[in-house]
Amino acid sequence: MLTERIWSGNSLRNFHYLIACPETGEALAVDPLEWKMCLDGAKARGWTITQILNTHEHEDHTGGNVALKAATGAKVLAHTGAASRIGGVDRGLNKGDIVKVGRTVELESLDTPGHTMTHVCLLSHTQEPALFCGDTLFNAGVGNCHQGGDPGVLYDTFAAQLVRLPDTTRVYPGHEYMARNLEFTLDREPSNQDAQSSLAAARAYEPATVPVTTLAQEKRVNTFLRLQSPDVIARLREKFPDIGERPTPKTVFMKLRELRNRW
Repeated sequence: MLTERIWSGNSLRNFHYLIACPETGEALAVDPLEWKMCLDGAKARGWTITQILNTHEHEDHTGGNVALKAATGAKVLAHTGAASRIGGVDRGLNKGDIVKVGRTVELESLDTPGHTMTHVCLLSHTQEPALFCGDTLFNAGVGNCHQGGDPGVLYDTFAAQLVRLPDTTRVYPGHEYMARNLEFTLDREPSNQDAQSSLAAARAYEPATVPVTTLAQEKRVNTFLRLQSPDVIARLREKFPDIGERPTPKTVFMKLRELRNRW
């Protein structure tokens, strides 16, 4: 599997992805808002975009569909439940469906509600797994639930699916928010030395060169994956005394999301 991350350079800080078969050069474009950049990127590598995947229905992920489909004839794939809102979807995806790219690439559709109730992530069937996670999991953060989502459901998605993936899983989010998210982690857990060193590095990178993280790294620096940290819980109790001495992980997650909404 060949993967190309494309930095949009726009105010929304989108990341787009091309996933290609090394044998055939067929490629899947993930959330190609800046569709021309994706088309040019594929042409530069000798790839042909044959499919477009939207992780969810928000326009900052679907806005390039029409033009890219017109330019390539690519088929559009999205969550079955989001298809009517997106429009022009050729294949609705359900939990466990396999997306094939060329002869060698297989990506599993994960039904991952929370940011919206009709969100999919793609998990590669490769020796070193890759997760194309849209607005569910970010570097050092998670998606908000402002536009049709639910934080409790988002927690369930993490607890039942994402945190159970192999620690070697590479994380490919839909936006670049790493430094800001690390600042929130340190606001919640000032003693986190991994987050301190990661923040210094993140501030030194241009967005296009921010390194790809793994799930293991995220578990060290992403406060939403550190729900049983005594320091995280203690500082959270300062804001929400009613959570008690031993809040459930779901309570911690939802209170962290509430704080992040206005932080």
